[in-house]
Amino acid sequence: MISFELTEEQRMLREMAHDFAANEIVPVAAHYDETAEFPWEIIKKAREVGLINTNIPAEYGGGGLHAFDEILIGEELAWGCTGISTSLLINNLAAIPIIVAGSDEQKRKWLGAMVDGALASYAVTEPGAGSDVAGIQTTARKVGNEYVLNGTKTFISNASVCDFCVVFAYTDKAQRYMGMSCFVVERDREGFTVSKKFDKMGQRASDTAEISLNEVVVPEENRIGPEGAGFLIAMRVFDFSRPGVAAAAVGLARRAMEEAVAYAAEREAFGQPIYKFQAIGHKIADMAMQIEAARLLAWRAAWLIDQGRPNTMFASFAKAFAADMAMKVTTDAVQVFGGYGYMREYPVEKLMRDCKVFQIYEGTSEIQRNIIVRELFKKQ
Repeated sequence: MISFELTEEQRMLREMAHDFAANEIVPVAAHYDETAEFPWEIIKKAREVGLINTNIPAEYGGGGLHAFDEILIGEELAWGCTGISTSLLINNLAAIPIIVAGSDEQKRKWLGAMVDGALASYAVTEPGAGSDVAGIQTTARKVGNEYVLNGTKTFISNASVCDFCVVFAYTDKAQRYMGMSCFVVERDREGFTVSKKFDKMGQRASDTAEISLNEVVVPEENRIGPEGAGFLIAMRVFDFSRPGVAAAAVGLARRAMEEAVAYAAEREAFGQPIYKFQAIGHKIADMAMQIEAARLLAWRAAWLIDQGRPNTMFASFAKAFAADMAMKVTTDAVQVFGGYGYMREYPVEKLMRDCKVFQIYEGTSEIQRNIIVRELFKKQ
């Protein structure tokens, strides 16, 4: 039987996350957008109430939540501010490769460190390789029982503040897809530097910076999974992370729609509230329909993870549709506000700026369509 009803526990999780967003994030979101400061105080409060490390299994001290539970939380935090929610949830992303491919000893060490307060980053993207993961140039050469890493990672969230990074590098470039490996690299290792922090259009509360690895030595026990398994691990991470990105886009779009509804109800033109003009009312109706559809796609993709079933195509459905939907909704919300929508006095211009990156990170909207085509034609 199919049911779209949440359990009592899931409703409580969603309400807790929403209350946190409303009380702790929304009041300070504009400040962090203006200053681009890292939201340390909110990180601390989120840790206290259990909104960080939610996907780390309970046996390692984490929240032990399922993928579906995670996206319920993610939508609400993103409703508050997607820059701040990204800062809060990057540990979840960095934990995924350790959860899916790490040994029990590695999980206890690295996941345990996150639970104890460490922040982690996930480092795949490079100056010349974004959506083309196999195009990375970072290398890790084996020397005895150690690896020596060299390369540059860019657009890395929480890079300036992380205690360690999960890094992907080639151990055998000649093998291409099967020659990439995954490593944990601690920040205090010699040769590890954060070389550039980016000044971004949106999601400015999320720290985004460049990492340089210059002859960085890590022990063999820092390799996650077998040598050569890195590319498959990275692809598996996308299956887990993209439903969450879709849910965040839904949260942002929902906030934009709510702002548009409130404004269109009180703003009058020609003697009546502007929502009564079909041009405005239909625009907002389309927002509601598209948000609901995107949420259901995100829910399906996350549900498949929890069922242990393949979700690659559904994760791409959700990520591409939600990202494109949110960009349309935020643009239309600005339009509903008219000239006021273009001013920082109102929140919709920030929502529009924050939204654009959803069509870019975790695989562009174009790449999602490539994946969908590949999956559709696999059997042909």
